[in-house]
Amino acid sequence: MNREMDGQAAIVTGAARGFGLAISNQLVECGVRVIGWDQAPSPIAGDDRFLQVESVDVTNADAVKAACESAVATAGQIDILINNAGINGPQVAVEDYRLEDWQRVLAVDLTGVFLCTRAIVPHMKQAGYGRIVTIASQAGKEGIANISAYNAAKAGVIGFMKGLASELASFGITANCVTPTLAETDLMKEMSDEYIAGIKARTTMGRLCRVSEVADMAVWVASPACSYSTGVCFDVSGGRAQY
Repeated sequence: MNREMDGQAAIVTGAARGFGLAISNQLVECGVRVIGWDQAPSPIAGDDRFLQVESVDVTNADAVKAACESAVATAGQIDILINNAGINGPQVAVEDYRLEDWQRVLAVDLTGVFLCTRAIVPHMKQAGYGRIVTIASQAGKEGIANISAYNAAKAGVIGFMKGLASELASFGITANCVTPTLAETDLMKEMSDEYIAGIKARTTMGRLCRVSEVADMAVWVASPACSYSTGVCFDVSGGRAQY
């Protein structure tokens, strides 16, 4: 439990399940007031551990702006942004990848990160403090066959965070990525058994990542303790990452 975070406020996107829910739970344990955004927030609706729960489509600029204004009005100041909302998309060869699927994955996984970050940065600048943490993926560093849009989107958010780190460092704001390998989340339902077995085979520890392990890393990166790292990818890969 990190009591340095007691009383801080965080927005977590994709907060109703998977990484987002685990991160939210850990932040609450640290005394953080968590505002959960999700396009389908019913699993956390009425959960009084959250300061606020909003139904937010991160691909809709107007909806993101309105939700940000509501969050600031409720919390007073947003110290932490966890960009977690994401989708995997189909597993098909590039020649069979439909344009509408490509556009949807990039809209959620890349443009959504941009829109949420763009909305909250002015408030962090005014406060002179902020932690922006984006849940990326090893796919954005290495590339994986047959998930073209996901690879591109996750590589894109890594580049976005690196540029943002340089842009925001003088304002007391850090911008980092957490890059897990495949973990036991709902996204696995979109993946074949063969694909999952291949990921395990390429992982030094020989198992999938646990959701709690990603949450542990994300919460530390979002904390005051992570004070001298920005523009960095923090791997949670079981030894798979080579750089």
